[in-house]
Amino acid sequence: MPVTPQRRGRRIMMTPGELDAFLAGRRTCRVATVSADGAPHASALWFLWEGGALWLYSLVRSRRWNQLGRDPRVAVVVDSGEEYGELRGAELAGRVEFVGEAPRTGRPCAELAAVEKAFARKYFGLDELPHDGRHAWARLVPERIVSWDFRKLGSL
Repeated sequence: MPVTPQRRGRRIMMTPGELDAFLAGRRTCRVATVSADGAPHASALWFLWEGGALWLYSLVRSRRWNQLGRDPRVAVVVDSGEEYGELRGAELAGRVEFVGEAPRTGRPCAELAAVEKAFARKYFGLDELPHDGRHAWARLVPERIVSWDFRKLGSL
């Protein structure tokens, strides 16, 4: 996992194991894409952390999907906590690649078999993902990851 060295935040960054557990346990991320005019666009989305990649299941007729098709650069934030000492999260950045057909109809795709099964269990409590012909998959293998866990401040 390409964890970015953090000069100021080394003491509060998550270990690789902590980061894996955190990302696997969260449900919603915020995805920042780049508009045609260079302006950022952020939107919330469900995701799956699987095999060192962040899997995004997006509507193909969304602004986010169109922007990713034009410019695959993305930054994704996953975070939690309400009080200052509870804040923790990660920013994952890089370029997405599309996997499977778009929109996804459920045609067999070996690369998506485990991902779709895990996503179906996580979000729908099902063993198989119901395909609606409106969504498709984008995979982010992060080029950069920055994390923080302010709960560690108490032990410093």
